[in-house]
Amino acid sequence: LPRGADAVIPVEDTDFHDRAAGTPAPKSITINRAVKPGEFVRRRGLDVRKGEPVLYKGRTLKAQDVGLLAMLGVAKVQVYCKPRVALLSSGDELLEVDAPLESGKIRDSNSYTLAALLEDAGAQVIRLGVAKDDRKSVQDLLGKAVNEKADLILSSAGVSVGAFDFVKEVIEADGRLDFWRVNMRPGKPLAFGEYRHIQFIGLPGNPVSAFVGFEVFVREAIGQLAGRATSSRPRVRVRLAEQVDSDGRESYLRAEVREEEHGLVARLTGHQGSGNLLSLVRANALLIIPAGVKCVPAAQEVEAWLL
Repeated sequence: LPRGADAVIPVEDTDFHDRAAGTPAPKSITINRAVKPGEFVRRRGLDVRKGEPVLYKGRTLKAQDVGLLAMLGVAKVQVYCKPRVALLSSGDELLEVDAPLESGKIRDSNSYTLAALLEDAGAQVIRLGVAKDDRKSVQDLLGKAVNEKADLILSSAGVSVGAFDFVKEVIEADGRLDFWRVNMRPGKPLAFGEYRHIQFIGLPGNPVSAFVGFEVFVREAIGQLAGRATSSRPRVRVRLAEQVDSDGRESYLRAEVREEEHGLVARLTGHQGSGNLLSLVRANALLIIPAGVKCVPAAQEVEAWLL
């Protein structure tokens, strides 16, 4: 402000009406209303005070954050690189998405689902393709992940007890597996370990199992690699509209959650088989049934992840 001034008046509130581009400002004006001290004045420190932290480690930078940094004259900041995740599917039964369906074959849906989930979680995806059910094919794709300097290798299928599931065998030959089964539903066959000094997570081959396994184990891992403070889905308490049965394992069940008169109410979206992808499409939440619980009566509250 000029010395002695304590307010700003909008030009619209004066008699300066001829404001075409290039018109010089008049030497004097008439103000058409009363003006209070401090009007339209932004005092120093109103937005940011000296020494005040404005952004914290672990925060994903948003558009407004970048604008604030520019306003403060911060041209460069240290950030985490996007985690590079090498993604592969496994199985002779897998067809390309546009291939005609054949007897005994299925289309490779997992690589598309998992690639989309990885991108949503903030990762850079390295698509390795489909490993055939032989040792060399698996070795070749895992070797490609090493050459691409991946931060994490993520596979779907190949870690169960099938005679032709070679992923587990190849990983153990040149790395280690810390575990390869978990007590949850869906998604029991799940492997975690290391291959040639790169972290490895092996998800099940069934589409819903792969999705749930990603949400339970992989999303948070990607967040840690990206330096984020937290990456998990929002959790809420919901009331069941119907009785829900389980088998005693920790279970993640597909449901639709709606806001009703007395709060959030959840209904299952259909059969909970691990290959039933449509019921996942119709869901907006995963109900979390704790381990040891085999029946949850209607009207009882449970925790849910919002998708």
